[in-house]
Amino acid sequence: MQKHIAVILGDGIGPEVTQQSLKVLDAVAEKFGHEFSYEYGLMGADAIDKTGNPLPDETLEICRRSDAILFGAIGHPKYDNDPTAKVRPEQGLLRIRKELQLYANIRPINTYASLHHLCPLKPQNLEGVDFIIFRELTGGIYFGNKQKAEDGSSASDSCTYTREEIERIAHLAFHFAQKPERRKKLTLVDKANVLETSRLWRKVVQDIAPQYPDVTVDYMFVDNAAMQIILNPKQFDVVLTENMFGDIISDEASVLSGSLGLLPSASVGTGTVLFEPIHGSYPQAAGKDIANPIGSILSTALMLEYLGMNEEAKLVRKAVEWTLSSKFVTKDIDPLNYYFTSTIGDLISDFVADRIPTDINQLNIELRKSTLI
Repeated sequence: MQKHIAVILGDGIGPEVTQQSLKVLDAVAEKFGHEFSYEYGLMGADAIDKTGNPLPDETLEICRRSDAILFGAIGHPKYDNDPTAKVRPEQGLLRIRKELQLYANIRPINTYASLHHLCPLKPQNLEGVDFIIFRELTGGIYFGNKQKAEDGSSASDSCTYTREEIERIAHLAFHFAQKPERRKKLTLVDKANVLETSRLWRKVVQDIAPQYPDVTVDYMFVDNAAMQIILNPKQFDVVLTENMFGDIISDEASVLSGSLGLLPSASVGTGTVLFEPIHGSYPQAAGKDIANPIGSILSTALMLEYLGMNEEAKLVRKAVEWTLSSKFVTKDIDPLNYYFTSTIGDLISDFVADRIPTDINQLNIELRKSTLI
């Protein structure tokens, strides 16, 4: 099978983690006889520095003619620390979502037994955690009308949703809840006791729900949902929510896995699907070969599934689980005995390509011997 992949390395640790995903894709191609071709585009601070534009038109064209998009991360401190900047890296990400109509961000939340000790929750509360967040991605307060008084004394951001925007992601979430591997439960997270937009979300979901009689629907205010994710995360199956709420609770849910660096995502809609880890650009770690590439690599597994390569995706996830259970981890997971970003990429790629030797020194693994030594 031949597939053409648009690659946007982005800012900060984006290039480093994405390079590990490309290693894994090459290993998949080697093992299964596929052919992946890559075409690179600019976005974010890197694009601003080189072109003055956070999302050049050329990058959009590369994305439109590709089978899928693999993206790293976006953001830079020189823009984060300058609220007056007119051109910002995040504008590139918001624009690509709007241009490609990527209206749904899908974020699976899983846990790994070998990393339960990293979560502040009790291990028994983590066993069996497996839910997925459907976050609306092209509406709401992030895309609403923004105003600021000329004297800087006041500002406003409008949160706007239409019935059509809510319906399309709600149908997507309901369909996913019906899958055999799910538990046929959907939770709408909103703030319907206060916000008119949330009341519209609730009304639309109630109108749609009878079309999916096998799916149980419940409703939860976002503040309670944030608490319940910590108190009893096993209760969730498919979570549906608006843009800002989804941004916040999915980052909160990363605590369950043990690190923000472990979580993948897919942004889907009417255009080319985009795959990215949920973490940011983490500029403090850029260029140091210490970032966790697993969120990016698991995003690649989601991409393989989207391309119809289910066996390949399962093998990539198996390789990730083997790496974590064997205590090959990055600095965010073990700050004392850790492995480099590139080493984790090599190990997962070698596992996929059947290049892992059978006589690995288990003593070194148990001692968590660092590649820094």
